[in-house]
Amino acid sequence: MSDVWQDTITTAETIRRELHAHPEMGWQEHRTAERVREILSSLNISWRSCAGTGTVGVLNPNGTAGPHIALRGDMDALPIHEATLKAWSSMNEGCMHACGHDGHTATLLATAKWLKYHEAQLNGPVSLIFQPAEEGGHGAREMINNGALEGVDEIYGWHNWPAISFGQMLCPDSLVMCGNGTFKITLHGQGGHASQPELCRDPVLAASAITLNLQQIISRRLAPQQAAVISVTSIEASSAPTVIPQNAVLGGSIRVPDRKTRDEIYRLITEISQQTAASYGVVAEVENFPRYDATINHSVQATNMRRLWQDINGADSLDFVTSTPIMASEDFSYYLQHIPGAFALIGSDDGPDHQVPCHSPYYDFNDRLIPAVTRLFSRLVGVGVPVPEELP
Repeated sequence: MSDVWQDTITTAETIRRELHAHPEMGWQEHRTAERVREILSSLNISWRSCAGTGTVGVLNPNGTAGPHIALRGDMDALPIHEATLKAWSSMNEGCMHACGHDGHTATLLATAKWLKYHEAQLNGPVSLIFQPAEEGGHGAREMINNGALEGVDEIYGWHNWPAISFGQMLCPDSLVMCGNGTFKITLHGQGGHASQPELCRDPVLAASAITLNLQQIISRRLAPQQAAVISVTSIEASSAPTVIPQNAVLGGSIRVPDRKTRDEIYRLITEISQQTAASYGVVAEVENFPRYDATINHSVQATNMRRLWQDINGADSLDFVTSTPIMASEDFSYYLQHIPGAFALIGSDDGPDHQVPCHSPYYDFNDRLIPAVTRLFSRLVGVGVPVPEELP
């Protein structure tokens, strides 16, 4: 068993680094999809394309003795210039696996290989969901719309998390990650010569005031116990040193625990922006763009996920320190709105190389997570695995 296991993990680590070197943006994961499908075919696992670049593989399709369980891995990269200088650094300029989706995909492929070798142990069908476009592209929604969850009873997913110590799992019974959204505020002023501000209506000054005033929503308009974030992330007002511009544009992001809070924050962003702009003689046009809802676990599946993780890694392998919800967002929320399931954050921090946060140009996935999560995924569908101490 150990030889098969070691080959499974070693191969997956090689694949992970290959995927890292060839990242692709959401809905453009053509090479990645081809590689995933090639590997599934080589393992004699039936698969079908789903939502374009997505793939759903199925093991033990005729099993009826147990529930039909789905396991998910996301595949897309980010528009970031990599700076890790790793031997497997991105070969696609301006595109990088800065969130570990290369590792998530490789882990699901390792699980596929191990489960195929032990397919006779499966009681029910297992769907392997290789999902595109998690990074804002609503890939999960489109996978569902294309039938990825048909016949599925439960679903499980995970994300590596550099802010948590290696091997520690965060998997609460309910809210695990916040929902999100973005906003755009376009300010229409009156440009002119910098020496004559009285003849202008300065959109830059208004933008500055709006940026400050929006921060009061969290501190004064919402309850202190409410988990929410408003971040103005950009101000654009192209001009020259002696010119007050005609327009300015602010962009930003919000993080919210539920739709009610999101709606209230958007209402306040619009109200405060327009009223602040008016006080500076400027007109504010506000556009709000809801993205993902909060990721909310189902308690039975979350309990199961935690229990199996502890069975494999010990009683002290759960994270009781990190506060939830995590303010980042995940489109795994779509799956959990349709069927029972759970999503876990699993710590990757085992030293300086893996303390860099996701979405950094210096980030790299911790390959030690591949065997750890392959064990978990296999146990979730009822297949035994070597315990960590059996391997170097």
